Amino acid sequence: MNFFSSYGLVIVDGDDKALKSMFIPYVKRELEEQLSYETVLPVGRKLVDQGYKMQVNPREINLFYLSEGVRERIVKEDHVYRVFGTSIRWSKEDVLKHVEEAPERFSPNVIMRPLYQEVILPIYVYIGGGGGVGVLVRIKAVFCQGRYSVPNVAASKFSIGSDDQQAEKIKKLSMTDQELFLKQHELINRKVRQISNIDINFDAQRLILKEQFKEMLELAKETDVSFANAVRAQETKQIKGLDVLEKRLLKAQRRKLSDQVVRLTNLQNALFPGYGLQERTVNFSELYLEFGEELIKVLKETLDPLLGEFLVIKQ
Repeated sequence: MNFFSSYGLVIVDGDDKALKSMFIPYVKRELEEQLSYETVLPVGRKLVDQGYKMQVNPREINLFYLSEGVRERIVKEDHVYRVFGTSIRWSKEDVLKHVEEAPERFSPNVIMRPLYQEVILPIYVYIGGGGGVGVLVRIKAVFCQGRYSVPNVAASKFSIGSDDQQAEKIKKLSMTDQELFLKQHELINRKVRQISNIDINFDAQRLILKEQFKEMLELAKETDVSFANAVRAQETKQIKGLDVLEKRLLKAQRRKLSDQVVRLTNLQNALFPGYGLQERTVNFSELYLEFGEELIKVLKETLDPLLGEFLVIKQ
């Protein structure tokens, strides 16, 4: 909280009894009718059939029960409601009465939580990572329970931070921010072509070859179709031969310039650990120790949630 105190940050306690009271009708409906399960499961199965991951698996009752030291899911068995792994049990009448008396004890899971958020504080735009956005797409039918429309959805913006040493390496290797995001083999091949003392590009040779075969095809028109086809086949074969030679030359130069290749690889691996996002590996505290209090200010002033940009922060 202290990090954002100067920006007027508002923190909502989702377990507040007054807020949970607003959600009582939806908790009761979930307990009685299990509508979330009935609406989300078909959508999930349809997406799986189309090649997507299930992302979220709805339960028959998508609620947790909270008590002293306990946060366990609620299940229904033979007309009896119980808290999984505990001795807590209710009849239908008792659990509905308990919802009225202690709504703060009933907590929505990932399926019901967006609806709860919409009920207590209507959402203008939902900003989340790929997983969060994927969940919202799958559970949009849940919003129909309260006749709410699905909130606007925007993918969260990502950023990476580079320290002084990394920024200096980027400069020495003449790398642009855009090149940092290339696939590693594409990055290495591009930089090897740039720093090599020989031209690793056979486009000129390809052009000469095509011009020569163009003349041969003109000659072939005066003979028969089989000869013209033979000329075309030979052209294709020799063009492919040039492609192979170009790749072998590039590979040879990569070996010759192995020191630069290693530096490129190490730099990109440090900025994208495990070929993934830095934020999934590097803790915020590490960046804060590196950048200091300016980090929050730079992020606040630079990140625009409505622009599809990836921010590179340099110390």
